[in-house]
Amino acid sequence: MGFLYALEAIRTPLLDKLMGAVTYLGDEICFMVFAVGVFWCVSKRMGYYLMTVGFFGTILSQFLKILCAVPRPWVKDPDFTIVESARAGASGYSFPSGHTQNAVTLFGGTARYTRRPWLRWACLAVMVLICFSRMYLGVHTPLDVGAALAIGGVLVLALYPVMEEADRRPWVLTWVIAFMVLSNGWKFVGATLGLLATNVLDRKYIRFETQAVWWAQLIKLAVGFGLLLAIRAGLKAPLIALCGGAAELAGGIRYLLIVLFAGCVWPLTFWGFSRLGRR
Repeated sequence: MGFLYALEAIRTPLLDKLMGAVTYLGDEICFMVFAVGVFWCVSKRMGYYLMTVGFFGTILSQFLKILCAVPRPWVKDPDFTIVESARAGASGYSFPSGHTQNAVTLFGGTARYTRRPWLRWACLAVMVLICFSRMYLGVHTPLDVGAALAIGGVLVLALYPVMEEADRRPWVLTWVIAFMVLSNGWKFVGATLGLLATNVLDRKYIRFETQAVWWAQLIKLAVGFGLLLAIRAGLKAPLIALCGGAAELAGGIRYLLIVLFAGCVWPLTFWGFSRLGRR
């Protein structure tokens, strides 16, 4: 707590806003937008890599949160204050840091995957800033952040060779994704089943291409994410009603449908985007 008190002493309104913006880069929504964008427009292999590392990391993080049940810093020490704008996104237990986990997956995974030195160093710098922002805002201790950093780093390094092996034997990735179905939580089970179906169906039947001219890529992203958000928001209430009020089960089905749309349905249109702009 001593380190958090030292950071509390240097807070300013400007830094509060800057760190609040930086910490959002470790949010779950930001991670999913980036990972799906990579999957659609840059590299399916890299998209699978980021999503697999992210899913494993989230499963481990949620398990440790429930197992350790460590309270947030301001609960541990009532004299400590946090940046109020960060309170809404700091629900649940403190250990380990979920935002840090997402940051390591997203930016650490990109740094591991890319061969461009400038991009690698830029990603690592952003990752460190996100880790720092969680402590500056007062929502996590150095132990929370350090543990998430270690877990995410191990997963980033350990799963990269799996992706290389999957280039030679595609079924390896299928089995890795299938293993994640054993996780607890309807949302993760639904999302993992969707990713598993995407991997199998794309490998055997869909085989979509990610390449297109830049403006076609922008259209693909804008329309695709618009439809994803509409599905995410529009299905919530009807599915809860169909499941008899069982919100957890409805959430699992909703995330299954969201991932299936992102991985199987929307990519069926990519052949058209790849032809836009060609003479």
